[in-house]
Amino acid sequence: MCRNIRTLFNFDPPATDDEIQAAALQFVRKVSGFTKPSQANEAAFLAAVDDIAAITRTLLGALETTAPTKDRDTEAAKARARAVQRFSTGAKA
Repeated sequence: MCRNIRTLFNFDPPATDDEIQAAALQFVRKVSGFTKPSQANEAAFLAAVDDIAAITRTLLGALETTAPTKDRDTEAAKARARAVQRFSTGAKA
């Protein structure tokens, strides 16, 4: 489940609310063990997602770095290249 959580700090453009919300949802899913909570747990689940998203926004706003910002397209290309290398079969003809 947590493979979908991506680094959100130090990117240009900065992380969007949708990206923060998606990361919070994945975190709560992982911690709770629920992909989709029951009706009895739905309110607590959704409240946790909102709380985690708010805390994440606060964290991202407070962090500082001297490193240059990362470009999303460049980082995505690197991730794709790593995936190709990791998942290639390496079969020889």
